[in-house]
Amino acid sequence: MKQDFDVAIIGSGVAGMTAAIYLKRSGINCCILEREVPGGQINKASSVRNYPGFTEITGPDLSKNIFEQVNDLGIVYKYGNVLKISIEDGCKIIKTDIEEITAKNIIIATGRTARKLGIPGEDKLVGKGVSYCALCDANFFKNQDVLVVGGANSALEEAIYLSNICKKVTIVHRRELTADQIFIDQLKNISNIELKLYCTVKQLNEKEGILESATIVNKDKTEENIDVKGCFIYIGQIPANESFKDVIEFDEKGYVKVNEHNETNVKGIYAAGDIVKKDAYQLLTAMSDGVIAAVNCIKDIKNQ
Repeated sequence: MKQDFDVAIIGSGVAGMTAAIYLKRSGINCCILEREVPGGQINKASSVRNYPGFTEITGPDLSKNIFEQVNDLGIVYKYGNVLKISIEDGCKIIKTDIEEITAKNIIIATGRTARKLGIPGEDKLVGKGVSYCALCDANFFKNQDVLVVGGANSALEEAIYLSNICKKVTIVHRRELTADQIFIDQLKNISNIELKLYCTVKQLNEKEGILESATIVNKDKTEENIDVKGCFIYIGQIPANESFKDVIEFDEKGYVKVNEHNETNVKGIYAAGDIVKKDAYQLLTAMSDGVIAAVNCIKDIKNQ
């Protein structure tokens, strides 16, 4: 079977783009497949402060810088939603909603998606008050009251960002904050942020199809309605693995199992970035995965 590319990379987050850069610089014919904009989850970060070389940079700016390298190298970039992958005579076949692409090797770098609360009103009000990206949607709620659900770094960082745009930000978390101390300390100096700990959101209430309030269960089990026009949910993420479940192995939480070469149980299929189980989900670990997967793809191809 004729192969379109030596390596097809599924996902254009930092792991996928890093892998593509290393492959292309080694003379490997590769492409990136992506269903959304380049950069993945990093596009949702209003501020990045743990990336060496930058005291601070926005997620979209960092993504743009990396994507410029991809373009400068002439790496093929294809849009499409990957529906499934299959193997025929050793050739990897990727079926998207637009076309079929064949490759010798695949690097899966689809990352993770936002975890949902799973409460009444959430799905119905997405885009009508419910959001999983403050940087994307904050300006829709200028000078209005909003809710942030979560207590880790992402929740607090985005609550701080929202506090500069919105009238009031209420943070609801089911236990003590788990964010880094630097974010907790910043909250103390922001007058329009209120913390509600050991509380949960029971449901989101609408009026004429738009979010109007949230029903909160307090620490003492009493309920109250908080009038908010926006609800930003940051309660973790789950691996985006739906297109690969019949082909490669996952752990009990849905993360792709890989060896020390970032290769899956299927020869020639690698995984990199947040789709892989790891101790730290950071830009640098995602990029490291991309490098390891790319280097081993190069070895495979040159030994064929």
